[in-house]
Amino acid sequence: MADWVQHSIWWQVYPLGALGADPTGQDRRCHRSLRDLIPWLDHLVTLGANGLALGPIFQSTSHGYDTLDYFAIDERLGTLADFRELVVAAKQRGIRIMLDGVFNHVGRDHPAVRDPAAAIASGWAKAARGDTGAPALHTFEGHGGLVTLDHDNPAVRDLIVEVMTHWLAEGVDAWRLDAAYAMAPQAWAAILTRVRAAHPEVYIVGEVIHGDYPAIVAESGMDAVTQYELWKAIWSSITDGNMHELAWSLQRHDAFLEHFVPWTFIGNHDVTRIATLLPPEGAAIAAVLLATLPGTPAVYYGDELGWTGLKEERFGGDDAIRPALPATPAELGEPPAIWHLYCTLLGLRRRNPTLYAARVRVLHVSHTTLLYAVDSTPVVTVAVNAAAIPQRVPAVPGDVVGSVGALRDVDGVNLDPWGWLVTSGE
Repeated sequence: MADWVQHSIWWQVYPLGALGADPTGQDRRCHRSLRDLIPWLDHLVTLGANGLALGPIFQSTSHGYDTLDYFAIDERLGTLADFRELVVAAKQRGIRIMLDGVFNHVGRDHPAVRDPAAAIASGWAKAARGDTGAPALHTFEGHGGLVTLDHDNPAVRDLIVEVMTHWLAEGVDAWRLDAAYAMAPQAWAAILTRVRAAHPEVYIVGEVIHGDYPAIVAESGMDAVTQYELWKAIWSSITDGNMHELAWSLQRHDAFLEHFVPWTFIGNHDVTRIATLLPPEGAAIAAVLLATLPGTPAVYYGDELGWTGLKEERFGGDDAIRPALPATPAELGEPPAIWHLYCTLLGLRRRNPTLYAARVRVLHVSHTTLLYAVDSTPVVTVAVNAAAIPQRVPAVPGDVVGSVGALRDVDGVNLDPWGWLVTSGE
């Protein structure tokens, strides 16, 4: 894996939502283009990030995951010139670019699958299971508008390689592979070997929700997968007052680090926002955990501002978690407290890049408190109290680099309700 990855911190944006496009696709007009993300690049840098992870930007029918043309910018997001200007502006600031590769499936109106019989006969798509009547295409997880490609077909693999290398040549640095869990690791391996031969510095992370993470990484040739286990443990352990769940997840996380460095997050375009799942104090603790634990951290746009949003299982149920950004950061007004916290925490992260792949040890756990050490250089020790009552944890070594409601003595640390402490050194 390229050396630059260990220093990367990502700001993830869903462009169709952030730029005010119509996610249904009925209105194809471009109200704001990818060029309009340029004013937000300095926001990204001030936050402490140095990577921009973009959701789908290719021409699609509606929400971006029903692709129609992998080589064309969706007209709702502007033109290729707008994309190129964004890339140039990002590079001038030292910002890497990641694109969302939706290669498991395409939109039903994609030219290769528009005619079901022809798509099946040519090997671009498989027939639906149990099909006994007119040809019907296999779809992705029951979504009728998403047709699953047949990745055993060399032509399909050739297309994916061509798409990935085309946009890497346009200045892209990394790919997120959407629904990577739905494709066989061997299919990914055949594709990614060719991509890396042309672009050895590329970083590739797969969206994997469940399964054997290390095996998938090893067999697919990806650099990392999304750490959904840790995401779930962070918010549910705080919600349920059960830090034992998070402690167990950290043991799993540490074991993963023997094989790869996961993509870590507390929010993305597919899940209810952390500030909706948790009270403000709990969302702050989640940010502490994200910033101090090993991994490649990603902040979903708006989480650093305390934005809320509930994901619902209905048509349009993602809209609340994919809102529009103001035209410029100046329109946000006075930054909230959570913004300043993120800046402080990611500043700590930038000053200690060895947090990226360091091992983690749980030192103490109770129902509502957790104390762990990350064996970076120097060691970082973190204590949190996810309760509305004061708690005490064992003594914590090192110099204090960040805290809220924490008082140390020689024997331990008193943590106020929702208090936390981060130290550096031994």
